[in-house]
Order: sequence, then structure tokens, then C-alpha cells
Amino acid sequence: MTVAVFLFSLIGAMALGMPVAFSLIVCALALMWHLNVFDSQIVAQNLIIGADNFQLLAVPFFLLAGELMNAGGLSRRIVNVAVTLVGHVHGGLGYVAIFAAVVMASMSGSAAADTAALASILIPMMREAGYNVPRSAGLIAAGGVIAPVIPPSIGFIIFGVAANVSITQLFLAGIFPGLLMGLSLVVAWAWVVRRQPVKVYPRASWGERGKAIVDGLWALAMPAMILAGIRFGVVTPTEAAVLAAVYAMLVGLFVYRELKFSQLYRVFLLAAKTTAVVMFLVASALVSAWLITQANIPGELGSLLEPFREHPKLLLVLMMLLVLVVGTALDFAPTVLILTPVLMPIVKQAGIDPVYFGVLFIMNNAIGLLTPPVGIVLNVVSGVARVPMGAVIRGVMPFLLAQVCVMFLLIAFPELVTKPLAWLRGR
Repeated sequence: MTVAVFLFSLIGAMALGMPVAFSLIVCALALMWHLNVFDSQIVAQNLIIGADNFQLLAVPFFLLAGELMNAGGLSRRIVNVAVTLVGHVHGGLGYVAIFAAVVMASMSGSAAADTAALASILIPMMREAGYNVPRSAGLIAAGGVIAPVIPPSIGFIIFGVAANVSITQLFLAGIFPGLLMGLSLVVAWAWVVRRQPVKVYPRASWGERGKAIVDGLWALAMPAMILAGIRFGVVTPTEAAVLAAVYAMLVGLFVYRELKFSQLYRVFLLAAKTTAVVMFLVASALVSAWLITQANIPGELGSLLEPFREHPKLLLVLMMLLVLVVGTALDFAPTVLILTPVLMPIVKQAGIDPVYFGVLFIMNNAIGLLTPPVGIVLNVVSGVARVPMGAVIRGVMPFLLAQVCVMFLLIAFPELVTKPLAWLRGR
């Protein structure tokens, strides 16, 4: 009965068109009424506690870093470097999109921001070169969702806070799986584009390549600086976020000089609006998470999954299928915040490494950004590329399937996550 109250109150509130954050509060109130512990102070206290977390400071700064990176010309220079390196290959602009997506993912951690930046730069170029535009838009959308997996990842920060798992370990564990996602897109794109009659750019000379790399060196140095600082313990993830934002601002203002002081207000305002949405979601989710624990919903769900606890891989498959289904109806952050307190007790009881599970969970939620009808990244690329949503959905399918295959490959072979993590830890 408790699970039914939880599901019907949450789904019912969202079905009425209520924003997800308020739906979570309604769900919490319904659970309090069902458990006969109704007290408005519980809501107020948990809202404050949910937002009052030092680690969550990384969220606004990484979001700000992404906005500054796009406004300051860093994104465009990363694309230019990739064009000089692989633009002459058949389907080269697709490989440029994948390369740029991976590099930008290691700078901002925001799928929507990276996708918008890449789409605005590359879609006009791909359209002019004769590429299938819906397929190209699908590739860029699939590249954008690498951002929540490769550090610095806002998704890992939210999951780490909600699940009480080391964010630094999550960051390190996400590097190799994120690169595998990029590699899967390379394979899928090579298969898709093999018969497309597209324009090939002239091979750039070594001098042109060197000039592009030197011009983009400040942009390319940013991910290396962030990851090295976290790996060697120089900065925490929160401090790395501040460093990234300051670095992107200084480079945009004084090195590339494409970011003007008059633009800073708009950039800060955009980052603040996105931060407000994310932080209110986190705070609201903690209220429902507290009630989920009090109602013992993880215990009830755990009893249903009891037969699978002796088979961790099968249990992981079932949980990932659940997340895939939920991801078609909910956005990234709400899915993470709703399912984390439900699934983590089951994960711990089954003896599954929480860091390993966190990588799979966040990857799955990132893939959810590509699944209709919600698919926020699909909406972003559809709007920027001016391609109908239906066409974008068809265009993204080969790349969506490629990334789902990577996720299930990681379930079959956990060493693909744990071994690189152990090496990065120096163990």
C-alpha cells in the first residue's frame, strides 16, 4: 500500500502538469498523511538540509563554467582543432562532433549546454556539406549525453550527495566508460555515414593543424587541469568547479577576448536560473527521500527483488531496465533523485560496489536524455538545428542503441570500470 501511495501521488501530480520539484513535495505530503506523521516542519527542515551541502556548490560553478566556455570562444576552438585533424576523412564532421563532445564533456558536465554549443556550430557546417541533417542532429545529441559520465559531472555530484558516495571516486570511475561511449559513437557513425555522399574538407597542412592547436591550447588545457587537480588531490570536486569557472572567464575575457564584460550579467543570469532549478529539485527530493526511508519502501522493493540478490548481474540488468523505462518519462535530475534512495539499499545488500553502480546508474540516466517523449537533449538539438522532433528521434536511434550496448557491456564486464579506477587510484 505504501508503494502505491508513493507512485500514485508522484505520477498523479506530474500528470496534472505540476513541476517535478513540487510533485516530489506532494508525494512527501501524501506519504506523511499515509504514515500518520504529518508535520509541516519536516518539509521545511528537509528542504533546507537538502540545499545546505558544501559539495553541491560544485553544481552552479560547473554550470557557470559551461556558459562562460561557450560565450568565451573555447567551444569553437575545440571544434576547429578537431576539423583540422579529421575534417578530411569521409564523414569527418561527425568525428569532429564526437571528439568535441568528449573534450567539452570534460569541461562543463552539462549535457544540454554542450549539445546546444555543438549543434549551433556544427549543424550549419554539416547541412552545407550535404550530411543527413536529422542523423547529424542525432549524433550531436548522443555526443552531448557523454557529459554526465565524463568528469566533471553534475550527475555524479548529485548522485554522490544523495547516495553518500565519494564524488572523487565517481569522477575517476567515469573516465573510461565515458570514453567507451565516445568510441561506440565512432563505430556507429562509421557504419551510418559509409554510403552518404558528403563533402570532404581538404586535408589540413601540419602548419594549419599546429596553428589550430596553439590557438586552442588554452581551451584544451582546461580539462587536463581539472582532472589532474582532482586525481592528485590538489583540489576537491567543488574547488575544481570554482577553478573551471574562473579559468573559463579569464581566458574568455583576456586571452581570446570574445567574452565582453557587458555579457557577464547575461551569462551569470543563465547559470543562476539553471542552478535554481537543479537546487530546488535536490532540496525537494530530500524531503521525499526522508519519507521513502521512513516508509521502508526500499525494504518492500528489496523483498520483491530478493530472488535476484544472489545474482548481482541479473539484479543490475533489472535495475537498469527500470531506470531506462523511468528515464523515458522523467528528466535526468528527478530520476536520479527519486530512484537513488530506493535502489541504493538494495545495491548495498547485494554487495555491489556503490561506485560501480553509480557509473552505470548515471550512464543510464544520461541515455534517458535521448529517449522520447521527455528527452531534454533531443528537444535542445531539435530547436537549435530546426529539425522536427520526429526526425531527430529517428536520427538518434543508431547512436542510442550503441550507448545502450556499452552500458550492458559494463554490466557483463565490471572490470571495464573497476580496473581503470584502480589504476587511476594508483593501486
